[in-house]
Amino acid sequence: MTETTGAPVQHALAGDAPGLAPYAACSSRSRGRVHAEPPPTGRDEFQRDRDRIIHSTAFRRLEYKTQVFVNHEGDLFRTRLTHSLEVAQIARSIARNLGLNEALTEAISLAHDLGHTPFGHAGQDALNACMAEHGGFEHNLQSLRVVDLLEERYADFDGLNLTFETREGILKHCSRRNAERLGPIGERFLRGEQPSLEAQLANVADELAYNNHDVDDGLRSGLITLEQLEQVGIFARHIAEVRARYPGLAGRRLIHETIRRMINTLVIDLTNESRRLIAGHAPASIDAVRMSPPMIGFSRAVAAEQVELKQFLRHALYRHYRVVRMSGKSQRILSELFSAFLGDHRLLPPQDQARAGVDAPRAIADYIAGMTDRYAIREHRRLFSVDEH
Repeated sequence: MTETTGAPVQHALAGDAPGLAPYAACSSRSRGRVHAEPPPTGRDEFQRDRDRIIHSTAFRRLEYKTQVFVNHEGDLFRTRLTHSLEVAQIARSIARNLGLNEALTEAISLAHDLGHTPFGHAGQDALNACMAEHGGFEHNLQSLRVVDLLEERYADFDGLNLTFETREGILKHCSRRNAERLGPIGERFLRGEQPSLEAQLANVADELAYNNHDVDDGLRSGLITLEQLEQVGIFARHIAEVRARYPGLAGRRLIHETIRRMINTLVIDLTNESRRLIAGHAPASIDAVRMSPPMIGFSRAVAAEQVELKQFLRHALYRHYRVVRMSGKSQRILSELFSAFLGDHRLLPPQDQARAGVDAPRAIADYIAGMTDRYAIREHRRLFSVDEH
């Protein structure tokens, strides 16, 4: 993934959207792509990025990757795909109100989980442990690896050849060691600079979406209860408002009405506080944004409520014994797959065997990270069950 310089883009026939603030990212002034390409027709450079992401194999796989609940546990729980769509919807709405580039915000939001393992964070932890002596594994860096190298769709280059701005937004955090080998895309981590406001927004929208939608899925699963959530400030406040306005409302309607109001409150607060921060720092360009402190965030009071909600979910949902049991199974599946493939590369599909000849641990990690939940379960059965072929 190391690069030297980006290839500057040319002005697209479809120009930047009207109404962009001076601090917004402009596709016509993008820092470019690693591989030079003719400008797109009828859309701008960031819209091209978004479209390439949506049509990628990795994006389709997100439909069968865990958010909290493994894919086969229920048809209505969030997956990485529905989560990514919800992040994009929230982030685009806020971007429009802040004068930011909606297409770039959407592209980053849709791509941020492309490198996530099967089985959610449990899968990432398992794969990181397997790769501890081989450079480690981090899904954020893997998402960049997917769009830079692993997607195989175009004749002229590996990956999706996305713009610098989309790629920097995908790479939300990065160790100094990794940043040093990534070239220009890693330089901001070495310099202590910020990414675009579009990237900052996609990052905060990610947290906003999963906190509130994990509440919904947790209630649907029965692992957490309304009585428990009524001890959490932001939920208690909103469910009280709903009950006051709609006496007698119960069941899913009560839950949906409460959660949608929570999200609305958070979106409004995030918009207003970010607008205040931007006005205070008054960045005149995206370059000024990079040199300023973060400018996308919640007010102090609402941020504290978000922390309280996050702590509740960690204790009551993510550490619930049924989730922990499934996480343990998931980690064993991925760890045993990794060990088997590392011990005998011939167990890998032919195309992955070839890559394993260059860097076996990383090739195996790429293969496993690209699996869906159900594919990983099937692959494990094929290798370890005498009844599978």
